[in-house]
Amino acid sequence: MKSEFLKAVSKHMWTRRYAKKTIEAYLYWIKAFIIYNGKRHPKEMHNVETENFLSYLANERNVAPKTQAIALNALVFLYKNVLNKPLNLEMTFNRSTNQTKLPTVLTRKETVSFFHAINPKYSLACQLMYGSGLRLMELIRLRTQDIDFDYFSVQVWNGKVGKHRRATLAKELVRPLKRQIEAVKLKHELDCQNSSYAGVWLPHALSRKFPNASKQFSWQFLFPSSRLSSDPENGAMRRHHIDPTCVQKAVRTAALKADFDKRVTCHTLRHSFATHLLERGADIRTVQEQLGHSDVRTTQIYTHVIERGANGVLSPLSDLM
Repeated sequence: MKSEFLKAVSKHMWTRRYAKKTIEAYLYWIKAFIIYNGKRHPKEMHNVETENFLSYLANERNVAPKTQAIALNALVFLYKNVLNKPLNLEMTFNRSTNQTKLPTVLTRKETVSFFHAINPKYSLACQLMYGSGLRLMELIRLRTQDIDFDYFSVQVWNGKVGKHRRATLAKELVRPLKRQIEAVKLKHELDCQNSSYAGVWLPHALSRKFPNASKQFSWQFLFPSSRLSSDPENGAMRRHHIDPTCVQKAVRTAALKADFDKRVTCHTLRHSFATHLLERGADIRTVQEQLGHSDVRTTQIYTHVIERGANGVLSPLSDLM
């Protein structure tokens, strides 16, 4: 990143504890906004240039509504938190109207094939994603204390848009999870013997409120990185969680090995969790709560992919055939 301005924006987001993925996405769209406007400095532009850029994304680049929304969020953040010139809340621009794609879902048979093909190193992580309907980032941010063996649940903190929830935990994963936690404990004990180890990263103000918590075992990541690394904010030596790209690569490799004729990603496991729950007779509200959706309409998209067709309606042709 050569631009001093973008470096400053990045640093500003790091200090506010934005997720790495969010920082990367915001910087991408801020840079695209600057290039689109002839590399003018953002402080020389405002509402009109923002409206034109967002319309350009919809009209010429034909981006999806979610992509346009991310670009808008990036510019809202830029002008409100960095330049202190908030954008007008009533901006007028052409909104992207691309239809939302139906989710890719594995059948039960394909799911079994997938788990046979997955690298054993990432098998437990993928089983937990599918078995509890977790997003990838929700999975890798889990701490050892987030697994509730008494009530067979997974506590998800600060999921999408900061929501907390409890997701179901398959009883079949209790034993392998306990083995995983024991492995983390051994690694943590070795870390604590390292004089340069500063403890695990803690969210928000917890590091100030509980100064000793960073070295407590309960706060360690459930799926830790194989090595210590430097905290980008202050250079402290920590053991972070595994890199999400490692899990993504393992999923893609397993899909190729299983010879699927569909594109399979980590989110496909979450889609499959929701669809299989509905196929087993779970009501839509239960699935909504498990996934952490704010609006049941978001969850209803899964009714379009189950065997009996949209919203569970049996086609009259089936009676004739």
